[in-house]
Amino acid sequence: MGFDEEWASSKAAAQQPVSTRLDGAYDGPFPPSPGGDKDLNSSPARKKAAANDIETDFEPNTRRAGVWADEASIAAGKAFGGWATADGLTKVQETWWKSVTALLGRLAGEKSALRDTNKLFFTNDIGVGGDFAPLTKPSQLNQISPPQP
Repeated sequence: MGFDEEWASSKAAAQQPVSTRLDGAYDGPFPPSPGGDKDLNSSPARKKAAANDIETDFEPNTRRAGVWADEASIAAGKAFGGWATADGLTKVQETWWKSVTALLGRLAGEKSALRDTNKLFFTNDIGVGGDFAPLTKPSQLNQISPPQP
């Protein structure tokens, strides 16, 4: 599919009417599980796994690929020593390493955000639970016996 066809298809899709429909809601007094609503798309285990994948796979492999390409550019630059091509390869090498460094920074930021989000959700859940704790305990007024005639 060419650009014009894809653009026309995207444009047509964007012009379709938009609506919202609620199919149902939980009607109990408390969420169905201690972890919150079953429809909340937040999984601490999946966030932890993604952060670990970034740390153990993406970051080291990105660094390794960056160094490999950097070494190849240095070797090519030496082979073209004294030519204008060598200057161009030096510029490419600098730009490449800036890109690799930026990508590594982005990966580190995403890893940190995934881990911090888990902490934020957990802390928020504990805080909200604490706010509702007085409502889940029986009132002391219910435990007072009425006076005897």
